[in-house]
Amino acid sequence: MRATRLVRNGAVLSAAAALALVGCTSAADPSPTPTPTPAAAPDVALRDLPREGLAIGVAVAGGGHHAASGYPDPFGEDEAYRDVIAKQFSSVTHENQLKWEFLRPTREEFRFEGADAVIDFAEANGQQVRGHTLLWHSQNPRWLTSGTFTDDEMRVLLQEHIATVVGRYKGRIVHWDVANEIFDDKGVLRTEENPFLARFGTTIVADALRWAHEADPDAVLYLNDFNVESVGAKSDAYLALATELLAAGAPLHGFGVQGHLSTQYPFPSDLETNLRRFTDLGLEVAITELDVRVPVDAAGRAEPDDVEKQTDYYGRAVAACVAVERCTSLTLWGVTDRYSWVPGWAPGEGAATVLDEDLAVKPAFTAVADALRS
Repeated sequence: MRATRLVRNGAVLSAAAALALVGCTSAADPSPTPTPTPAAAPDVALRDLPREGLAIGVAVAGGGHHAASGYPDPFGEDEAYRDVIAKQFSSVTHENQLKWEFLRPTREEFRFEGADAVIDFAEANGQQVRGHTLLWHSQNPRWLTSGTFTDDEMRVLLQEHIATVVGRYKGRIVHWDVANEIFDDKGVLRTEENPFLARFGTTIVADALRWAHEADPDAVLYLNDFNVESVGAKSDAYLALATELLAAGAPLHGFGVQGHLSTQYPFPSDLETNLRRFTDLGLEVAITELDVRVPVDAAGRAEPDDVEKQTDYYGRAVAACVAVERCTSLTLWGVTDRYSWVPGWAPGEGAATVLDEDLAVKPAFTAVADALRS
């Protein structure tokens, strides 16, 4: 019997329970359908498994789409969820709490409460923090994108934002995704979408790195993007930019590959090769936002073949990071389907994380654990 699990009404069932549901009794010898055994909670802590120098992290739900979800604040009010984060991970990333839209609703106002709570929690549980993000084209407040600012005012706005935010958490945030998603899939700079790139091009990226370094000289500063897992136009653009920035003396220390994967597309089999292109420049690398979404029906159920493929993708992605010595951080973009961003962003897909809605293990969790052990 294939060692997979089926999703039924948002819960993950063991393979044995799934067989019971489809009916394994004969007409000649009817017997009661056994009650499915609930799937187990994790019996191993992922944070205890990686090789030395590799942090295993998770994005902490809160803010953004969670604020309008209809359920209580995940991080603030779900103790079982908080317990999983504390036990399983050695690093945490703010999913939305440090993004401009959530953090800075007006030009004069910063709302640090959500971000502070995550950092306080991390420190209480011996975890690193990854800061996400300072310069991005998305989730910006209307006052910024619709404002009539001069070039000088725009530079001052970004400089004061970085100085304020990075400075507040000096010594408390280890890694910063300074510039996020600055190229499109063709490797073209997002000048039409990013208000800062529109004014200044890549020079503002160098400035942002310098300002972040001035605010916290010990922080490790990253470029970060999606669809850069493979060698291609987009990752080539980052390789060229990183080379240019380093040659100019900019304080760039790392490159982050997000890792938002889907079983409807092939696995990026050259992931390890691509990571090594950046470590060859002297940079750290990280997988910063790993999840693997699968097609699901209206009840959130995934087909066994897709679950099997998802399990394979998770294992191969983690193994690629483990194999690269300077891959220093691997972050899952959410740990439970209960709070995953995927269904709201990609209709018809979901079940993208390693625990189900009841915080029980899925085959993907085992794949991650096995790859970390290797």
